[in-house]
This record gives sequence, C-alpha cells and structure tokens, in this order.
Amino acid sequence: QVQLEESGGGLVQAGDSLGLSCAASGRTFSSYHMGWFRQAPGKEREFVAGITWSGSMTYYADSVKGRFTISRDNAKSTVYLQMNSLKPEDTAVYYCAAAHRRTSLSRNRNAYDYWGQGTQVTVAS
Repeated sequence: QVQLEESGGGLVQAGDSLGLSCAASGRTFSSYHMGWFRQAPGKEREFVAGITWSGSMTYYADSVKGRFTISRDNAKSTVYLQMNSLKPEDTAVYYCAAAHRRTSLSRNRNAYDYWGQGTQVTVAS
C-alpha cells in the first residue's frame, strides 16, 4: 500500500503561482511513477502532469504545458507541482497518484494504483 497526502491548495488570483506537494508513505516511493490529475465540478478527472520513478522524464497536458512543472524528491518521498500563471480554468481539486514502475508512465487515470484525497485549487478572475 502507498498512502498519498496532498497539500498546498488554496485560493489565488489569476496570474498567481501556487505549489502543491504530495507526500507518500508506505512502500518504496522510487518504485512508482507519479502523476497529478485534477477534477473540476461536473467534469471528469483529467491528467495534468506525470513523472517517471527516476524523475528522468515528465509529461504534461497541453493545457498546462509551459506553466506547470512536476518534480520529485525520492529522498523525501514527495512529488511537487509548481503552477505558474494560473487561470480560472485551472480551478479544480488536484490529486496525486502513483503507478508502479513496471508499467510505462501513463496519462490514463486507470493506470494508477493509489490516490490521494485531493486538495482544492481555486483561481479567481
């Protein structure tokens, strides 16, 4: 089992920056690729960013490319999402998720085995 806990959400203005953290506990953090997803009211949960177990590769949704940065610190068992130039359409509950590295890093939420409870990000216009 892997337990994930997100932190860092909040209310910001359009154009502001915000950083999210996701702390993992349980099994070896470096055995897992990590992803960030988000879900806005009335919408499906969507992929935001992903990072391989070693941190050597990252993927982003087109909607956040160039504005968001995913990173990880395996020594701290933590994955981060730095969000810059936030827009009202970024408003959502943000979730981190873990997928065992035996699989390829995926944008598909069904590929992820463990999920956090989520943290709310609200961007006011």
